[in-house]
Amino acid sequence: MGICLAGVLAASLSHAQNTWPDKPIHFVVPFTPGGGTDVVSRHLLERLSTNTQWVFIIDNRAGASGNLGLDGVAKSKPDGYTLGMGQTSNMAINPAAMLKMPFDPQTDLLPVALVAELPTVLVVKADSPYLSLGDVIKAASVKTVGAARISLALAGTGTVGHLAGEMLAKRAGLEFLNVPYKGATPAITDLLGGQTDCMFATPQAVMGLIAGGRLRVLASTSSKRVSSLQGVATVSELGYSGFEAVDWKVVVAPASTPPEVVRKLNAAVQKVLLDPAFIAQLAEEGSSPIGGEPAKVQAYIKAQQAAWAQSVKAAGLHFD
Repeated sequence: MGICLAGVLAASLSHAQNTWPDKPIHFVVPFTPGGGTDVVSRHLLERLSTNTQWVFIIDNRAGASGNLGLDGVAKSKPDGYTLGMGQTSNMAINPAAMLKMPFDPQTDLLPVALVAELPTVLVVKADSPYLSLGDVIKAASVKTVGAARISLALAGTGTVGHLAGEMLAKRAGLEFLNVPYKGATPAITDLLGGQTDCMFATPQAVMGLIAGGRLRVLASTSSKRVSSLQGVATVSELGYSGFEAVDWKVVVAPASTPPEVVRKLNAAVQKVLLDPAFIAQLAEEGSSPIGGEPAKVQAYIKAQQAAWAQSVKAAGLHFD
């Protein structure tokens, strides 16, 4: 009887994996609408839906530097019907900088498909007195007598934009007044309103405002210039050789999600990443596709976690 029951369960599980998905997929975006993670997620899911006819329900669950949303994914049933968009902050920076995490990204989450990578760009309000990276550094330098603390808006504590600021402060001998928000949208709103002085933001979140003349971009944190912002120099070019802070996006699932589901989802995402229209869309927003088979994805994330842990340690970044 036990053997028969085991056989029935195995057959049932196999059938479930082969027919996945046969109902809507809950997709958690761990930041507010309008930010870089949200924009990439929506572009990806729109094309996935078109290619596969799968139905996705987007859940913007912001909070705790992106940890709140991914914690929900980590604690969900590993059946392929709850996924999320992980990125550098909650998969690599937070685990290295926080004293306590609600989940372990190395054991509780499974990286399924790498989507894209992108730098941050240092932006100020269009009428800001800071016309260059040098102006910001001079004003915020701890060596300048009477220097004011320049306020740096953060899409969240532990984001790539936050660490970019900490890394620049370390290299340039300056000090920012960090002002954290629950996402890029409220941070940018206050930057436009003059409540803060500058921000390291993802290109997707600010490109329209730059083009519309409401924000001025001073530098990018990539190793090479952003294709859609060729006139904007990198921090590395502006005197801080080797400076780089790049965000990446990766679709994640709860640990123990069936391998067949992982392979099916990975293949569907990779097809999107080969679409010239999608590549052009990413490039216009300052991103570039990554891709890779599941094993490559997991190796990439593991290497990135180790590299960001070193950067966090060098910056002396720790928070609750």
